[in-house]
Amino acid sequence: MCGIFAYLNYLTPKSRKEILELLLTGLKRLEYRGYDSAGVAFDAATGKDITIVRKSGKVQSLEDEITNRITEFGVEDMTDLHIGIAHTRWATHGVPSELNSHPQRSDPQNTFVVVHNGIVTNYKDVKIFLTKKGYTFFESETDTEVIAKLIHHIYTQHPNYSFRELVEQVISQLEGAFALCFKSKYFPGECVATRRGSPLLVGIKTKTRLATDHVPILYSKEEPQAPSSDAETHSHADHRPHGREIPLLPRSESSSEFKPLEDKEVEYFFASDASAVIEHTNRVIFLEDDDVAAVKDGLLIIHRLRRSLDDPHAREITTLKMEIQQIMKGNYSSFMQKEIFEQPESVVNTMRGRVNFETKNVILGGIKEYIPEIRRCRRLMLIGCGTSYHSAIATRQLLEELTELPVMVELASDFLDRNTPVFRDDVCFFISQSGETADSLMALRYCKQRGALIIGVTNTVGSSVCRESHCGIHINAGPEIGVASTKAYTSQFISLVMFALVMSEDRISLQERRAEIIKGLENLDEQIREVLNVDEDVKALAKDLYLQKSLLLMGRGYNFATCMEGALKVKELTYMHSEGILAGELKHGPLAMVDKAMPVIMIVTRDPVYTKCMNALQQVTARECRPIVICEKGDLETQSFALKFIEVPHTVDCLQGILTVIPMQLLSYHIAVLRGCNVDCPRNLAKSVTVE
Repeated sequence: MCGIFAYLNYLTPKSRKEILELLLTGLKRLEYRGYDSAGVAFDAATGKDITIVRKSGKVQSLEDEITNRITEFGVEDMTDLHIGIAHTRWATHGVPSELNSHPQRSDPQNTFVVVHNGIVTNYKDVKIFLTKKGYTFFESETDTEVIAKLIHHIYTQHPNYSFRELVEQVISQLEGAFALCFKSKYFPGECVATRRGSPLLVGIKTKTRLATDHVPILYSKEEPQAPSSDAETHSHADHRPHGREIPLLPRSESSSEFKPLEDKEVEYFFASDASAVIEHTNRVIFLEDDDVAAVKDGLLIIHRLRRSLDDPHAREITTLKMEIQQIMKGNYSSFMQKEIFEQPESVVNTMRGRVNFETKNVILGGIKEYIPEIRRCRRLMLIGCGTSYHSAIATRQLLEELTELPVMVELASDFLDRNTPVFRDDVCFFISQSGETADSLMALRYCKQRGALIIGVTNTVGSSVCRESHCGIHINAGPEIGVASTKAYTSQFISLVMFALVMSEDRISLQERRAEIIKGLENLDEQIREVLNVDEDVKALAKDLYLQKSLLLMGRGYNFATCMEGALKVKELTYMHSEGILAGELKHGPLAMVDKAMPVIMIVTRDPVYTKCMNALQQVTARECRPIVICEKGDLETQSFALKFIEVPHTVDCLQGILTVIPMQLLSYHIAVLRGCNVDCPRNLAKSVTVE
């Protein structure tokens, strides 16, 4: 959700044209996150002024605008010290427009400019405070504008502060979730970035090997000043700017006591996501909440406002294993299509090194030490949003069967709204592809405060869920760029199945069942390839459906989650109304919608609820509806009731949902293409939902 990309070159000569190309390419790598406008800020051709270019719409519109104005930017000028910042915005405060795009500025002279991901929840209080100080807000409807004006105000009050200190004062006054990157004409060649609740990383590129793989964390010598006696009579909220002067933190020169990361020739990349920097460098630092990363004279320091008991002494420089080829489309027309067809490989990668098909052993190294504690727990709680929630629904029945524990599946937002009771002997799984989903993160912290064991199930190493969990399972699906999740869903599904197998390894009575499931996992990649071969049949089916207004999906048992996930994919990609219905509930209301004009897809496989599904199928056909059926190969009885059918191979019942969901992914994709929708970036949606 939104994307930040910034580039700083120190003693590394670059033309302004090269810098602009770097910034635009970085934004293109972040397009999958979802956005509605884009902008860049860079040094003007003359003097120390800052040029801002912003456009509503796609990054291509921004690139076209820069191309049209290229002569005024001095693109051939070479510079060996420059900082440029760029942003893709997803509207929260203010409609999508050029004025609401980022970077936002402090004044018409572009003295301070900032890009921002997230939401500042107390921006109205800050705005009132700044209005009383003489600032006018007319340039945008965003909460970000107050940040730019707040740092300008602090600078006017304390012109001797360093850039880093100014940013520290700013974030001490902000509430909410944010990632910020600042540039200023008063501090040329310097960049300061910080985060709280929204992801941000620093990429480092040098010609020689770095002297260290860690960057020390620096702290202020003094604690923040205590509030005055007048302030002590007010609530904590009153210490925020609301018609009174800001109680600023004391200055600190502690950075001089340490030797920060340095190199003679160095390039720095600040980004919301590793996919934006991997083509430049694989050495990155994942910033933590309230880190302030500042680059001055080619030196990087990381500063924190205050020390906590569990703070490490340094931030590790991580070497990424991702390759640029992984985030390129290749021969596919879209990232989503590529990711659907990557599933034979991604499911194998999820199981690689974990499932031994010869010995029937399953090892999850990330949670191995916690298995005895998990076996003693009161209940399992699976918490997620959207597709991640559906992966929990898909595996709940198997988890109940193999663990013999009560399993709760919760939507993170609803879980928090209800203040759900959580106990010390609960085990809470937090499932998130990005590991940055705001609702899931808040629910995680809620459960962690109450003493529950936290297990993260994510696809992103270094993400917030990954770092804040006690232990976890990395689903290892590879980068997923398309906003509508496909291969992450099937990998989450398999990760939870593997957990169930680990939990049941000492149950003699379940060994036959375990062996059956492991055999199914062994054949899964070939069966997925077989399902993908029906792509042309699904494309023909899409031509019959793409003009429809609504679509119902029905199933039960292990296939109910497929109905929910399939309906979500149709909604996300095609903007068509769709609904996943539990076939057992058909007579309790949904049957009223069924007639010969209503398109219905039913999922019927040979599992324990097959007979019940067939009853539902006959109820539908009795209302003159001729449904489309997803069924197993050779199931002539089921096919006899269908207008059209899509065949999938037979596998063990608890894995059938992986095979039946792929035709729905393909169908959603083809309908979206026929309707002219943007498959990779559906309207109003973002890949990483980092706000509530």
